[in-house]
Amino acid sequence: MTLFNGVRPFYIHGRTSFVFAVTLLLVILVFLVIALTFLIILPGIRGKGRLYSFCRIVVSLFVGVIIVVANFTDDWESGYATVITPYKAFSNETITARVGLHVGLAGINVTLTGLPENQLNEVIDYNENFLWSFTMNYDKQYSMGLDRGLPYPIMYIAEKFHSQGPCLVLGQYRFSGHYAMAMMWVAFCAWIITNVLFCMPTIVYGGYMVLVTSTFMIFGVIAFATTQILPQCAIQFGATTLTTSLSSSFWLTLVTALLYFVLGVVVVTMDHCHPDKLKTFFMLDGDGDDDAEMNSGLINQSFTDGYQDVLYLNSMKDGFKNKDFVVHT
Repeated sequence: MTLFNGVRPFYIHGRTSFVFAVTLLLVILVFLVIALTFLIILPGIRGKGRLYSFCRIVVSLFVGVIIVVANFTDDWESGYATVITPYKAFSNETITARVGLHVGLAGINVTLTGLPENQLNEVIDYNENFLWSFTMNYDKQYSMGLDRGLPYPIMYIAEKFHSQGPCLVLGQYRFSGHYAMAMMWVAFCAWIITNVLFCMPTIVYGGYMVLVTSTFMIFGVIAFATTQILPQCAIQFGATTLTTSLSSSFWLTLVTALLYFVLGVVVVTMDHCHPDKLKTFFMLDGDGDDDAEMNSGLINQSFTDGYQDVLYLNSMKDGFKNKDFVVHT
């Protein structure tokens, strides 16, 4: 890669997806297949058990989807601004565009859309990821963006998160993102154990694991929220400032965790106050009734067989007595 008059050449970039990446779509597809599988089974359940099963399946899969998908989204923190900015570094040509910054647990996503899209004889519609995961070095990706000749607004925003950048926020965002992601994966493991425990007679243990799952989700949310204590990094485009705030993935994860925590409290409370109703909701009372009925049937059958044996022995004894009487007479 060479320079021309001190300016890096401009190349067509490789587009990357925002929010709905391929990995994200695969995760959603897997959960949809699981949901459809359970929904196909539902018609075979009779009575109120069908409604109870539907509610449990929907709630459980919704929480599982939120836990997994939140790890791959790029909108835990986001912001937009409409700006007039130079399009290329060291150039006086300006464009009117809408720039966006989206922060996830594993990196940032920067968008640039021209208003209109066709300006300076090309389509201005960019979407670039810069990751700080364990396998990706953010500074190296920033250098690769320079080599690819990405537009000035994108590289200007990406520079703010550089390890040697003016804001010095990369360390905190990377630490918070890694810790939040770890908490979310622990919550996913706890979610799997929760579903297993809810299939067992001791339902209260499943309720306890619901509390554990929601607690780890809240820990993950708190971990990412620590980025808000950093000094505000100024992203200035002339007179326009690009500001960010906590976005949809953050609030959706928080609300889901709080609702799941409330459900856990309800399950534990119901187990102590109304265990029979709780077992009815989880369809665990039918087995006990069938066992009781089976045991009752076995007892009745044994009693009947024993009574018949007694009658038979008595009849035999009476026959022998009558026979002896006839012989002696």
